[in-house]
Amino acid sequence: MMTKWKRLYNALANRQNQTQSGNCVLSFISKSLAPSRFAGKLDLYHDLLEKINAILLFHGLEFNEDGKFHAVQSVKTLSEAEMRASKLTERISSRKLHPHLLNFCKKELLQNNYFHAVLEATKSIASMIRMKTGLISDGAKLVDEAFAGDSPRLIINAYRTESEISEQKGFVSLTKGLFGTFRNPTAHAAKIELNMSEEDAIDLFTLASYVLRRIEKSDSVEAKL
Repeated sequence: MMTKWKRLYNALANRQNQTQSGNCVLSFISKSLAPSRFAGKLDLYHDLLEKINAILLFHGLEFNEDGKFHAVQSVKTLSEAEMRASKLTERISSRKLHPHLLNFCKKELLQNNYFHAVLEATKSIASMIRMKTGLISDGAKLVDEAFAGDSPRLIINAYRTESEISEQKGFVSLTKGLFGTFRNPTAHAAKIELNMSEEDAIDLFTLASYVLRRIEKSDSVEAKL
């Protein structure tokens, strides 16, 4: 017995061969992805749009949420097609995230791989701390060695007043919390066990970017004297 997708494929292929025109393919896409068919299923709709647009972009076309095709500049490589079709990449770009973070997880973002993108984002924080301090540890231990204690290696402010010292302690807790909440579970749990949504991933990237900017602007105690 022929499955539904095979029947649809054969019907479309036959029609294509009869007309020798690409219009029937575009008509099929337009009817299949009509916005009204996906009311209450926005995430599914966006996922389908990304997949179909990654192919259409090679032909200088893009199908948008308005239910219409739009002429766009065509792409030449699959990486470029995936990047332009990805709505996640578009949303990430609007957040103006720290370039050090993007260097670590660009590949995963292009693939909409939230699980590994989150892991790479937290790795970028550890990387910058090591670059600033020369330390070789990792995770919470690395954060403590760099920012905690009575004589931290790095300070994020003048570190003189009670308020400034409190801010430093809060920053330590925030950064260690990032490792504990996101990096440790992603490093040890199977991918199928971790339900990482797009919204959660974007929020994490924004928070990680903030931490990176504070680390980048931090300085040694001697330099502040």
